[in-house]
Amino acid sequence: MTEHRKLVRDGIPAIIAADGRRPVVEVLSVSDYKRALLEKLHEEAAELARATDSSFLDELADVFEVLRALASDAGLTVEAVAAAADAKAADRGAFDDRLFLVRVEPAAT
Repeated sequence: MTEHRKLVRDGIPAIIAADGRRPVVEVLSVSDYKRALLEKLHEEAAELARATDSSFLDELADVFEVLRALASDAGLTVEAVAAAADAKAADRGAFDDRLFLVRVEPAAT
């Protein structure tokens, strides 16, 4: 028996059962679901950080699916999140220039 204690995609229990094993699941409360989604985001972001070129798209898709679930849980659409990201990029810029802030020095007087 392997303990996982983590949020999984809806189809995972059926995949486990099709393999002849018995998944034991519970339905989370609203507050536990949000916490589990945030934990899942950390998990998937860490996997993305370790991804190779061949697994990058799959790992990025996993992060996106968690973001989609977080948006839905908050009553938002992916389109609304994208619009907010676009507005923020228009106001503060995106990450296209690959800028890395090393430090901020005091103004010359």
